[in-house]
Amino acid sequence: MGQVAWKGLFLSLFDYKTEKYVIAKNKKVGVLYRVVQLSILAYLVGWVFVVKKGYQDTDTSLQSSVITKLKGVAFTNTSELGERLWDVADYVIPPQGENVFFVMTNLIVTPNQRQATCPESVSIPDALCYKDGDCPAGEAVVAGNGVKTGRCLKDRDSIRGTCEILAWCPVEKRSKPKKPLLANAENFTVYIKNSIRFPKFKFSKMNVLATNESYLKSCRYSTEHPYCPIFLLGNIVQRAGSDFQEMALEGGVIGIQIEWNCDLDKAPSECNPHYSFSRLDNKFAENSISSGYNFRFAKYYRDAEGVDYRTLIKAYGIRFDVMVNGKGAFFCDLVLLYLIKKSNFYRGKKYEEVKSTTRKSLSSPTLNGNQSPDQLGGL
Repeated sequence: MGQVAWKGLFLSLFDYKTEKYVIAKNKKVGVLYRVVQLSILAYLVGWVFVVKKGYQDTDTSLQSSVITKLKGVAFTNTSELGERLWDVADYVIPPQGENVFFVMTNLIVTPNQRQATCPESVSIPDALCYKDGDCPAGEAVVAGNGVKTGRCLKDRDSIRGTCEILAWCPVEKRSKPKKPLLANAENFTVYIKNSIRFPKFKFSKMNVLATNESYLKSCRYSTEHPYCPIFLLGNIVQRAGSDFQEMALEGGVIGIQIEWNCDLDKAPSECNPHYSFSRLDNKFAENSISSGYNFRFAKYYRDAEGVDYRTLIKAYGIRFDVMVNGKGAFFCDLVLLYLIKKSNFYRGKKYEEVKSTTRKSLSSPTLNGNQSPDQLGGL
């Protein structure tokens, strides 16, 4: 039996098989079959080719550079600084004008600090003391401003005091203004120059049109003027869904998105930037222990006697992050090389034959990088 089975299996290897088709004379089955075929065809034509433009080649490796420049002045009158005019050099940090910039809108100033000994702030838990033994000499105050000297300083008739520290004295003030000092920053303007390039298609463009200089000095961005890259800070915050004066008190972070989705089969004028704005920090500041956005910096000077002093500034403000993304799409090689009248011309430009006496008689296909989308646009 085993030999017979193996013999039959061996002989079956030489059998010829062919498919058999059964034609069902049934209208319902036939209609359903054609509906399925038409649905697949409609999906390929309508969704893949028309909506998603599957016939196009895409480039998502967008190269971008951003340059920002702010304009505006503000006036303040405080007990620490007196009357003062603030310009771009004072409230913009950093001054280079990159894709991330900070605009100061509120501040706490502690003037005339010098390195000496003074009592630590009563708001620092680690600085509270009842006796000198609570202030070990040389120990840094946790979350404080200096190093303990070993003395516990008390007011008269007070049981509890604070440790004496070696630090920049007097220590930083804790009282914050109830209204933003630079409230007028709402009317400041920022010029955002964005240059982009799709390296695959050698296509470059900017968000600034080649217009006269007077236009840029007077225009403001709007949906009617998409190529005016000058924005009011108040409008940016408003478009992000926030109130500028409220945000200016504690600070925050705003995102400015520039989207370049370009169909390079069309004219270059059809490749336009699209802007959107969003708030990136915690909107619900009242529910957050550490809300807003702030940091510290100091300005140093030396008096006639050679003693170093500084003015400490705790700056509150709005950080703006400019983010650029997008993609470019262009006819793929299948269309250029086979489906148009000039296909022989484009094949000749794309492939180059190299005759050689070596074994390699034909080089690999190389792309002629001299053809740009603009040059290939007249199909």
